Amino acid sequence: MINNKVDFIVTVVVNNANPNGDPLAGNMPRTDSKGFGEISDVCIKRKIRNRMQDQGYDIFVKSRDRIDDSYNSLEERYNKTLDNSKTDELIEKEANEKWLDVRSFGQVITYGKRSIGIRGPVSISIAKSLDPIETTSMQITRSTNGMQPKGDKTRSSDTMGTKHFVEFGTYIIYGAVNSFYAEKTGFNEEDLAVIKESLRTLFVNDSSSARPEGSMEVKEIFWFTHSSKVGDISSAKIKSLLTYNEDDAMKTHYKDYGITLNEEKLSEYKAMGLQVDHFEGM
Repeated sequence: MINNKVDFIVTVVVNNANPNGDPLAGNMPRTDSKGFGEISDVCIKRKIRNRMQDQGYDIFVKSRDRIDDSYNSLEERYNKTLDNSKTDELIEKEANEKWLDVRSFGQVITYGKRSIGIRGPVSISIAKSLDPIETTSMQITRSTNGMQPKGDKTRSSDTMGTKHFVEFGTYIIYGAVNSFYAEKTGFNEEDLAVIKESLRTLFVNDSSSARPEGSMEVKEIFWFTHSSKVGDISSAKIKSLLTYNEDDAMKTHYKDYGITLNEEKLSEYKAMGLQVDHFEGM
């Protein structure tokens, strides 16, 4: 059981990588209307789920390339794991007990003619870059024959493509853990430790052509533990604690931002019972 509300702030650095491609924009890095970079909450939860799985925990929503139980859909996993003859209450209870991601993030179960909405205690925001990002596009070609050349040709047409990436950017993830929802799903202190470790190691075993090894890194995690279930202050006030260098100078390194917490406000909140831990990512 979780007896205290939790908030957290995670800083992420991107170097020559595409942190989250937008399929509606040719897989270019996601941006908002003002040009600030974005990483969707769904993308972040996917990485957390992968880290849960890497740590040996069973999850319900498995990516296609990480299926380890031969079930190729959520419906099949549900039907082969849970007894659909049971009541909604028992199905919900067993799903929470079985799968760590369900009791963490919640899940909508619409299989077996059911409609069960499980509200999870862990919420994750869309990550935003501190400055507008610049996207670099690189044209790529294939230097070998992809198809057998036709007729008298000795080589087939080069396959053209485009690779988009962010040369440098610093993104911020905000999240919280609601102790009341945790009580309903059975999310406990051990599960909370898994979430913390998953955030610390978010990009371990996550490399791809769009995100080469070492191109994305969790720099710092600020972890706020409140003195009660309700919380000492709102999550909005927690977000306002983060301060950084907002001048117009071009920033090419994480240290250029001088990221820290507002000490005056933090002292006030600590007097109300708020505890703060600070640690680095892996």
